Amino acid sequence: MSALKDQELFETLYRTYARDSFWQRLYFLHKRMAWQTVVGGAELAKRGLDIGVSGIMLLLLLPFLLLIALVIRIESPGSPFFAQTRVGRWGKPFKMYKFRSMVTNAEALFNELKDQNESQAGVIFKIKKDPRITRVGAFIRKTSIDELPQLWNVFKGDMSLVGPRPAIPREVAEYTLDDRRRLDAVPGITCIWQVSGRSNIDFAGQVRLDSRYVESRSFWLDIVLLLKTIPAVLFGKGAY
Repeated sequence: MSALKDQELFETLYRTYARDSFWQRLYFLHKRMAWQTVVGGAELAKRGLDIGVSGIMLLLLLPFLLLIALVIRIESPGSPFFAQTRVGRWGKPFKMYKFRSMVTNAEALFNELKDQNESQAGVIFKIKKDPRITRVGAFIRKTSIDELPQLWNVFKGDMSLVGPRPAIPREVAEYTLDDRRRLDAVPGITCIWQVSGRSNIDFAGQVRLDSRYVESRSFWLDIVLLLKTIPAVLFGKGAY
């Protein structure tokens, strides 16, 4: 349950309990403060982890990031970075950054290729041999190097290190009510389904795993998923 929905629930319950005795209202307020402390503490710890890890990695990886940007620019003229509007927590849009892995007119070519979508769900678009992907792009996608600029999104607060992957608006427009459960958490660079098979998992499976994360997320679960991301990236299973 999202923090917003929980807040609405507490307000409804408080109005109900307001008719009860002073001690009953006091007990309810005590429970509410305890809940807010636990949830607020978890959110604060998660944000602290995000800022610390993303800030350190951006500094350490800066020479490598500049090298990748140069290689991309040499193979395919144009900006080495790609900015795209994605949907964040509770439907808030933001600009997500990636290294460009496709030709510069990839968005224009989408309409010509959408009939070749290999995703059976129809919500997400996936082609294993996408002709828009450059040679360097295929490598950085396989190794997840293309995702590294999202560390800046994490540092800014648009994203988290761990959370459901942020979808594009046209995908969210096709979401069912159950699918929108994914929007109850801050989107992340890595998530449960990315360490469990990545693109080999169909859309329904992604939603199911993201919902499981939203319902059970914790600071320690984030640590576990971050550790599991390392072998998932090294072996590149399901990445294309």
